[in-house]
Amino acid sequence: MKKTAFTAAALAAATGAAQAGGIDRSGQSIDVLFQDGNYAEISFGSVAPDVSGTVAVPGTGVLSSNNMTNTYWTFGAAMKHQINDNLSYAIILDQPFGADVTYDPAVYPVSGSEAELKSMALTGLLRYRMDNGFGVHGGLRIQRVSAKASIPSVAGYSVNGRDDTGLGYVAGVSYERPDIAMRIALTYNSRIKTDHQTTENVFTPGPTPLYTVTEIETPQSVNLSFQTGIAKDTLLFGGVRWVDWSDFTIDPVLYRQATGTPFLSYSDDTTTYSLGVGRRLSETWSASLSLTYEDGDSTTPVSNLGPTSGKFGVTVGARYQNDNISVSTGVNYTWVGDATTTIGPLRTSFKDNDAVGFGVKVGWHY
Repeated sequence: MKKTAFTAAALAAATGAAQAGGIDRSGQSIDVLFQDGNYAEISFGSVAPDVSGTVAVPGTGVLSSNNMTNTYWTFGAAMKHQINDNLSYAIILDQPFGADVTYDPAVYPVSGSEAELKSMALTGLLRYRMDNGFGVHGGLRIQRVSAKASIPSVAGYSVNGRDDTGLGYVAGVSYERPDIAMRIALTYNSRIKTDHQTTENVFTPGPTPLYTVTEIETPQSVNLSFQTGIAKDTLLFGGVRWVDWSDFTIDPVLYRQATGTPFLSYSDDTTTYSLGVGRRLSETWSASLSLTYEDGDSTTPVSNLGPTSGKFGVTVGARYQNDNISVSTGVNYTWVGDATTTIGPLRTSFKDNDAVGFGVKVGWHY
């Protein structure tokens, strides 16, 4: 039963977080910390969103944005080492947050707008497991962030922020019963602040660069994950992730002066739920099916740089195990929640959008 438990977790994680709330991407999983013995893994994934909207312009008609999201790739790596029966540590490399938006230079009110945010995080964790099944874990996270954007419709505005690195922490508790493959883990991820040397430009009528410092503070979050055996070679698993997006903002000085609003912000936090079943089919093959749900609000306007609200996704996974090597694959299809945005006095509608993701993870027990 124990092997099946870790199989299901790997399958569900293979595709990452397709179109998660805000600019969430990796979900900041620490599952590697609960692997048996010494273990290392590497993972790759790709997500292809298809998000488009329409706006009715008086005197012109209905205009379409076409797909304004770009396909993106994800990469991750992790290792876990068992120091003794009770103490272990893990190192995790992931890309927790990101955005990649391009509006076609066509007839649309924000045509030609582009925005990109990238991040890379390195997390070091230490875990102490008590003899009664309870455990505590915690550590530090170093995170590097970069961001740039251009919005021609706002006086030819463009912004470029230099990379910066910030420090945060992780803390959590867990409980395990290996005889029934049960595990519950609760983990807190702190905010991480970075200060970016920023160059902003608008045309008034010529370019006027302004050199400032823009703060980006990625949000705090809480992850609750669980798994338990429900029959021979069958595992129920799932989780809840809350992210404090309502406290997140990117607010460059010149953009605020030009528009009176922050460049990017969110009015609500997000809570994402997942539930799945994993099944060992043979000594070498396993499979899983999981569902993901995130509530949304299609009536409250959101940013044109992220015009989605909520989601419902299905992930199918398979895993092959040969001695100490495992290969996990997964495919995800997500129905992206409807959303509305505003462009001046105009109100846009983004409906019937989706995303497809796939991922591969290779693990090695050593």
